[in-house]
Amino acid sequence: MELKVYKQKDLDENVFNKVEEVGKQIYDYCTQESTSNAFKEANKPGASSSLVQNVILNKAKELGFQSEKKGLFGDIPTSNLRPDYFLKIGRSGVIVEVERGKTIMNNMDILDMWKCHLCSHANHLFLFVPLELKHNTSARGYNPYNAVCNRMQPFFNLSNYTNVHSLWIFGY
Repeated sequence: MELKVYKQKDLDENVFNKVEEVGKQIYDYCTQESTSNAFKEANKPGASSSLVQNVILNKAKELGFQSEKKGLFGDIPTSNLRPDYFLKIGRSGVIVEVERGKTIMNNMDILDMWKCHLCSHANHLFLFVPLELKHNTSARGYNPYNAVCNRMQPFFNLSNYTNVHSLWIFGY
């Protein structure tokens, strides 16, 4: 498990401290040997992101996250957007998105950033992406985690700020 955290300057420290506490609890859970092994099993070629979601589901629920929370994008016409998980923190919240096979090729990481940017209930994104991805057993693997980190970093340059105040990229 690897973790890269990007954050804007001059954040609401009260909210960010709570987000950080939750992020650290999730990271601690993810670095346990049993969780690490579960991620490896769920990330085999041909597996779906729902198997990876199941690895963190119990911990997310324990921390108060709601699965596929509806109504967070109600101000966007014809939107049926839903996050994988959502946790309200103060006047903000955290969206969790779990990606696997389509992370880079289908720009799901960018879609997740966009969703959090548009969500008036969340300013923090926890994004889970593979450290290595193979689409089938004979394919050569690649590292979506590094690509996502490189793609997301510019959003945290002052001139490019969005409504996403912090981004936590968990590499499993």
